[in-house]
Amino acid sequence: MTALQLITRLLAAALTLQVAAQAGLRLKLKPEPVESQLDRYIREAMGHSSPSGRDETAPTGSLWSPAASLTDASRDLRASRVDDILTVVVSERASATSKGSVKTSRSSDAKGSVSSILGPTKLKGPLADLASASSNQSLDGQGATTRESTLTTTLSARVTHVLPNGYLVVEGSKDTMVNSERQTVIVRGVARPSDVSTGNQVRSDRLAQLEVRINGKGVVNDAVRRPFILYRILLGLLPF
Repeated sequence: MTALQLITRLLAAALTLQVAAQAGLRLKLKPEPVESQLDRYIREAMGHSSPSGRDETAPTGSLWSPAASLTDASRDLRASRVDDILTVVVSERASATSKGSVKTSRSSDAKGSVSSILGPTKLKGPLADLASASSNQSLDGQGATTRESTLTTTLSARVTHVLPNGYLVVEGSKDTMVNSERQTVIVRGVARPSDVSTGNQVRSDRLAQLEVRINGKGVVNDAVRRPFILYRILLGLLPF
């Protein structure tokens, strides 16, 4: 088997693995779920409360429901109970800049000469110094990195827990698809009832333990995703 045939077979195997990975056929070990800070906060806050975050009563068959939103005309219609809906206005911006520089310099000089060979002698001209060496080294390096991300969106979230201190745990997701590009935004956090506006809205910067996840699938995501490791190695080895 020639080297060209071996490289061709390796490239074909790499392409097969790449196609299998894109089709979701690659075997993956399912990692154990990691408890987030928000989940830990909910568990600790609900540890000394009832298993359910709301009152559970058996249906009586009556048209009157004390849990109805319009039972009390003077009741605040802002989200305050489990399964209530409120609007989360997400406006997050993060930027980071890092700069570094280094500058070093070093110089050395060495000379050698012979003053006598088999007795006193004096050398002149090019033989006066038989050896001479000098070196200069310098390094001047600079580096800078800048990263900035901006996220602005609005989505509806549901109250999943009411903590014993009255705080609301909200969670919502938004799934959009445009031109075969699918984007999912997931927001979780803890809100104070006083931070919910009269329009039943809360800003993302008012949420504690905020978790924002953005996942995208489509042509653009496939184009910017790094190829398979074996495929990248073969691309570096092949001359074409």
